[in-house]
Amino acid sequence: MPLQHQHPHDQPGGHNEHHNHTFDHAHHHHNHGKPSSQKRLLLALIITGGFGVVELVGGVMTGSLALISDAGHMFTDSAALLLALIANLIGQRPANAENSYGYARAEVIGALINSLVMIALVVWIVVEAISRLMHPQPVNGMGVMIIAVIGLLVNIISAWQLSHDHDNLNSRAAMIHVLGDLLGSVAAITAGAVIYFTGWKAIDPILSVFVSMLILRSTWNLLRQTTHVLMEGVPQQLNLEEIGNALATEKGVVQVNDLHVWNISGDKVALSAHIVIEKPETWPLQLKHINHMLGERYGIQHITLQATWFSIRPTRSIPIRRIPH
Repeated sequence: MPLQHQHPHDQPGGHNEHHNHTFDHAHHHHNHGKPSSQKRLLLALIITGGFGVVELVGGVMTGSLALISDAGHMFTDSAALLLALIANLIGQRPANAENSYGYARAEVIGALINSLVMIALVVWIVVEAISRLMHPQPVNGMGVMIIAVIGLLVNIISAWQLSHDHDNLNSRAAMIHVLGDLLGSVAAITAGAVIYFTGWKAIDPILSVFVSMLILRSTWNLLRQTTHVLMEGVPQQLNLEEIGNALATEKGVVQVNDLHVWNISGDKVALSAHIVIEKPETWPLQLKHINHMLGERYGIQHITLQATWFSIRPTRSIPIRRIPH
């Protein structure tokens, strides 16, 4: 059923007297990354970012746009790793009078800036590739191959390092990016080999555009996620209708109004709602049960519920939403 936002005075029989009593409850749970996860992410960051610099310098020296593109891809992943680490550290800072939610959204703002910078890089690579297709530039094929092969080995080491940390979402996401880097390194190796053995220089800008599309794909997804969080949209993994029905079918709950669910940061979810209940004396126990249900079933850590009830129960029933079967 669609969400219905009905208030007691809007119901049939709304002439019944009622008194509103309000409680505001907020529960905060903070989950910080394990030290081992931070160390693995830091090591992957050093390896990936360090060799990204090597590839950038090598690309300029050999004249290979494919190497420069692959370096850009590695910088994208390095930035994502760095943001994850910084967010973990900043997120540990306590909330204060000016920042009641703490500093969790530093990660989101950083990701937004990173996305815009990387889109600008993609535009530059594509424009440069078109220019090089029209006016071919000399490229050192052997130098490109050597640097790209080393880059491939570096990415394999990073993937192996991150594969040991299955439980950490940041590590798992980072591994996906590293696998994308592997494709970039293979593209650069291919470009170097073709140029070295055939002298066909056009392969370099062509494959650089291919790598830039990999950058654009991951960057676009990141940009969509960050803007969704900043717009306080419902987290993509959650269904507002389902959560509303779960609350409405809790024992003693008559009605659920003004339900809102949003991301504070990438992994911290908040919820607020107005709940009409039958008996005020049962609310403390109901609140405990609802908080447990929302945390276990939906992973919601920050919960604010406002409860109101009737002094005299209405003569006509108020519809309760149920999860459709």
